[in-house]
Amino acid sequence: MSNNLEIKKQVVGDITKKFQDAHSVVIIKYSGLTVENVTALRAQCRAENVDYCVYKNTLVRRALNDLNIEGLDEVLNGPSAFVFGMSDPVSPARVLDDFITKTKTEAIEIKAGLLGSEIMDADKIKALAKVPSREVLLARLLGSMQSSIAGFVRVLDAIAKKNGEGEAAAPEA
Repeated sequence: MSNNLEIKKQVVGDITKKFQDAHSVVIIKYSGLTVENVTALRAQCRAENVDYCVYKNTLVRRALNDLNIEGLDEVLNGPSAFVFGMSDPVSPARVLDDFITKTKTEAIEIKAGLLGSEIMDADKIKALAKVPSREVLLARLLGSMQSSIAGFVRVLDAIAKKNGEGEAAAPEA
């Protein structure tokens, strides 16, 4: 086999592993981005533990075929970049939404994405970007649990105080 074919097989293997390890993947069209925009996007991705990669569409098709993921062939046309969420499934969508909002750029277009093995269109990814982070959701859950418990404790305390006052006011025999 030629050396070029071996290199391509290695790259396809790396892409396959990247797709397997990622919680979610967003596929974007990035044509028209300036170097400054790409640099800023990559920095924002690194800060959020998100990987921004540009691969050849044919190699990604082979990797997706190895993973038995179908339905993305129509979006793998033209310049495509892949944003992998390695720690949080919402991070890639949120990073891209924040970047597009802050820079007001039309050079980035969300094509599609994967959440686990589910294929998502651009509208679902934009909706996913609005979901709060895991930490925020956990904080809200904890706050809800604490407020319920605190309310219960206040009711018990009020009952105890009421019973305490009633006993003190009762005459002794």
